[in-house]
Amino acid sequence: MLNLKNICIKYQSFLLYVIFGILTTIVNIIVFFILYNILHTGHNIAYVVAWFWAVLFAYLTNRVWVFHSTSTTTAGIAKEVWQFYLARVLTGIIGYFILTFGVDLLRQDANIWNIIQNIFVIVSNFVLSKLIIFKKDNDT
Repeated sequence: MLNLKNICIKYQSFLLYVIFGILTTIVNIIVFFILYNILHTGHNIAYVVAWFWAVLFAYLTNRVWVFHSTSTTTAGIAKEVWQFYLARVLTGIIGYFILTFGVDLLRQDANIWNIIQNIFVIVSNFVLSKLIIFKKDNDT
């Protein structure tokens, strides 16, 4: 039992990121599903709106519970927010191209390709958040 506790402590940020990443993905999938399948918007609009809500959820949870941001100055928080959203825009654009590739070029199910692009986005965003955005010396 002690070994499991040590593993949880050692990998706390990763484990919390996975949990909140799953929740972020669920937010994205639910919003996408509602817009695309129930409200019958195009997959492009559904993707952008779902991305927006997922990024907002991810920022709030990552800042507080995953990376325990200590930025308190206006400049430090602004830098953190800017980097977070810039990283999400870049991975969001790549995710959009993955979705478009699967739906428009391969003519496959949009819901499946939305899940595929979410996996790529989650992994990429963890690396960017851990190494750049929420590193401990980020306060300016």
